[in-house]
Amino acid sequence: MAKTKRAPRRKKAAAPSSNTSPIRLRSILVPIDFSAHSKNALKYAVPFARQFHASIELLYVVEPTVYPADFSFGQVGFPNVEDEMRKRAAKQLDRLVKDEVAGVVTAGRTIRVGRPFYEINQHAKDRKIDLIIIATHGHTGMEHILFGSTAEKVVRGAPCPVLVVRSGERGFV
Repeated sequence: MAKTKRAPRRKKAAAPSSNTSPIRLRSILVPIDFSAHSKNALKYAVPFARQFHASIELLYVVEPTVYPADFSFGQVGFPNVEDEMRKRAAKQLDRLVKDEVAGVVTAGRTIRVGRPFYEINQHAKDRKIDLIIIATHGHTGMEHILFGSTAEKVVRGAPCPVLVVRSGERGFV
């Protein structure tokens, strides 16, 4: 009588669990400039944060208001304008947190002053952010050549992974 070989028994795969993901996200940074594009990136961030039990941090960067003067004085800044921009940004960020994030995940907000791409990357580094979700406005042609893309510069210098949300494209949300 010939013996037949049995295939070795395989262990049953464990049912997937939301807590066993190899990806660990504790904090997600969402740069906001209050455009529809950046608000759309926030709509992506909320489900990510909920799924991974992460917090969201909204970041607004006030670009310094500096104008060239004559050569004897150098550049002239306008701190009152920056202060007003910070106050308005704080109110708008609070409203976004209340309307889009509150009750779903933990959220905070920060306002920094400087060049946006630099401040975004520095903030991510300082706070040990796990993921940046940023919008791109889709500049093309001469506008892209002259000004570049904040999202592109963030991707190049970020200390963590970056999810870039394109506007007008098919999306998850």
